[in-house]
Amino acid sequence: MNRIALLAPAAALMAAALIAAPAAFADPSPDHPGEQTVDPYKASNANADATPRGDPALFAAFHGKDGVSRIVDDLIDRSVADPRISEIFKNQDLVRLRRTLKEQICYLMDGGEGYSGRDMKSSHKDMGIQDADFNALVEDLQHAMDKEHVPFRDQNKLLAMLAPMHRDIVTK
Repeated sequence: MNRIALLAPAAALMAAALIAAPAAFADPSPDHPGEQTVDPYKASNANADATPRGDPALFAAFHGKDGVSRIVDDLIDRSVADPRISEIFKNQDLVRLRRTLKEQICYLMDGGEGYSGRDMKSSHKDMGIQDADFNALVEDLQHAMDKEHVPFRDQNKLLAMLAPMHRDIVTK
């Protein structure tokens, strides 16, 4: 099955929708070795589907770019190994996923990154993402943020920024 889960609401207080995608982000570039070739589309920060927070303390709570990088790497590693959602990640461009997810989180926390991925709706069209997939991924994200020692209140701030994406990603 060719689908991939992103983050979305796990519960009323814990909501998230982060980016994940099949091999379908920005134009292939020699700047990103290891990524699969994709169809071109218009890259734009607006595709992040959320407004940056403008809170330097939040980015600091995530330990800057290095912390976001560790969280994303841990999230993807956990998700690939998670029997509830591992099938979703098969045949996906995990190199591109790691890069664009790091971009999106940094962009949303005003961490000096632009976002080059596609919007959530087109990224997840026909993927059959279900609430259970999101809930599992959110749990994996929470574990990754806990491992990075991100305070719970700051985890909630990120999840709340991402929550509105749920409607564009869950299709079943």
